[in-house]
Amino acid sequence: MKRIVLFLLTNLAVMLVLSISARLLGVDRFLTANGMNFGMLLAFSALIGFGGSFISLLMSKTMAKWSTGAQVITQPRNADEAWLVSTVQQLATRANLPMPEVAIYEGAPNAFATGASKSSSLVAVSTGLLQTMRRREVEAVLAHEVAHIANGDMVTLTLIQGVVNTFVVFLSRVAGYLVDSFLRRNDEESSGPGIGYMIASFVFEIVFGILASVIVMWFSRQREFRADAGAARLLGNPAPMIDALQVLGGREAGELPKNMAASGINGRGLASWFSSHPPIEARIAALRQAAR
Repeated sequence: MKRIVLFLLTNLAVMLVLSISARLLGVDRFLTANGMNFGMLLAFSALIGFGGSFISLLMSKTMAKWSTGAQVITQPRNADEAWLVSTVQQLATRANLPMPEVAIYEGAPNAFATGASKSSSLVAVSTGLLQTMRRREVEAVLAHEVAHIANGDMVTLTLIQGVVNTFVVFLSRVAGYLVDSFLRRNDEESSGPGIGYMIASFVFEIVFGILASVIVMWFSRQREFRADAGAARLLGNPAPMIDALQVLGGREAGELPKNMAASGINGRGLASWFSSHPPIEARIAALRQAAR
């Protein structure tokens, strides 16, 4: 319930900021005078921006299972699965969390946590990670994922994504309308947006979307540092998390589906600004610094 209220308040705050900014800059009067309904544009931007992110959050666990082929352990079939479920249960108890679902999927070393809330979460690890790590390192990875859940990272990233999406939708259409108005400034017979509006809005949405992804990925990298620190606290010792990161740093990370990339224990990006995860070396350095 608290997160639903937070979602609604954030949505209202974004609309208020956009409305006040447009009023101070005279954008609302310009758009209204030229035939665009400013209120409808604001509502549309919030609906697309936050609505899409919220639906994605609600479907995150189902999509994660479907896209990775993760199989939830309902009844452990062997000692390894029993240990995995027991370890997640202990970590969740230490973090004061309800027991998450635990799953295994086929793939190279990686793991992720997802879910719409702390009471409806999923922790999944790959077969590659279980085969290449010692148990204390796997436990550190599990602690990292449980820390993500305890920190509410899935909801936080959804809110951030919703905010930037709203701004992208709103600003791209305002910019598109300005370009279209400039192109049709001598055409007194035409009314309403023209082809210039559609083309310019599309181009601006791509450009603003790229800039927005830099912001979202920066927040994603910060939450990785927090989850590493959270794992160290849950285990009472940063050494297992450092060891796990060193193992991951020496191997090629298992690639997750695009919609799950930011949820993994390890990730890659085209450039540091667009990466969902900090470099392994930086994460290890942060843990060592905190230990000192």
